[in-house]
Amino acid sequence: MPTETQNPEEKFIPAAERNASPGAAGVGAAIEERWLELPDGRVRYLKAGSGPALILIHGLMGYSFSWRFTIPALAPHATVYAIDNLGAGLSPANEGMDCTVRASAERVLQFAEALGIRDFDLLGTSHGGGVAIMVAAICSERSDPRLHRLVLVAPVNPWSPHGKRFAPFLGSACGSMLFRNTIERWRFLDYLWLRRLFGDGSRIPPDSLDGYRMPVLKNHGFRHGSRIVRNWTADLAELEKALPKIRDYPTLLIWGTKDRAVHFESAEPLRRNFRDVRLVAFEGVGHLPYEEAPEDFNRALIDFLAGGNRTSTVTA
Repeated sequence: MPTETQNPEEKFIPAAERNASPGAAGVGAAIEERWLELPDGRVRYLKAGSGPALILIHGLMGYSFSWRFTIPALAPHATVYAIDNLGAGLSPANEGMDCTVRASAERVLQFAEALGIRDFDLLGTSHGGGVAIMVAAICSERSDPRLHRLVLVAPVNPWSPHGKRFAPFLGSACGSMLFRNTIERWRFLDYLWLRRLFGDGSRIPPDSLDGYRMPVLKNHGFRHGSRIVRNWTADLAELEKALPKIRDYPTLLIWGTKDRAVHFESAEPLRRNFRDVRLVAFEGVGHLPYEEAPEDFNRALIDFLAGGNRTSTVTA
């Protein structure tokens, strides 16, 4: 039976995870670090706020740190659960764990069930957006009423060509070895890959490089990422089959128009998949709008959670 614990000896909450971005709502919101035992490992997550449950799923190479500017703003409106997916962030995973998008989605549902979360909204970004799509598909397949609404931030999808060739190469034995012997070891490359995720490099938060290096040092984060990309082609095919099953979920799509990781051009065909959908585009912003334009991102998200429904473009 999964169990929830708090473990002060393992406590690690970077200062930026505990504070809102300048001018954001919810400054001073209490953020608790918690741990949950699941069959495949020990999940670390951050919990804050009160009200309807909202589960946050980070992207590839991200973790709960990614939401450091989002959690305090959301806390007055929802009970926020920001997960470090097993194998990512500071959540250790069992050797040989299934890293497919469906298995990852099943673990999100295990997490909700273990905590007794009966109704929740779900926010996923990038690869985590693909996981959120699969969670919704599984709920639809099982007539599971727990999931209410979806927020997808530049989610991986069948219409974005970027990564269809590069990701399988990184997942290969040769590509994985090359990646671990360069990016994983050479700290000076950290800025280069992070810069590609931003529309404007001057907006990279000063704590980002050290924050995203932490799982590499403490939890072999790059190795877990290589296990995910091994399944990239099969996962995209499964996501394509899943999309028709989730068209009735009220959905918010958020994208940066200068996204180099998941192309903004794929937003429109994805939007057409849903019957009740809002698309918010941030002009000139890259793949991480919750870090590059956090105040605008938070406003759009809170507006959706409060019942807003329209398509808009925001100049950040």
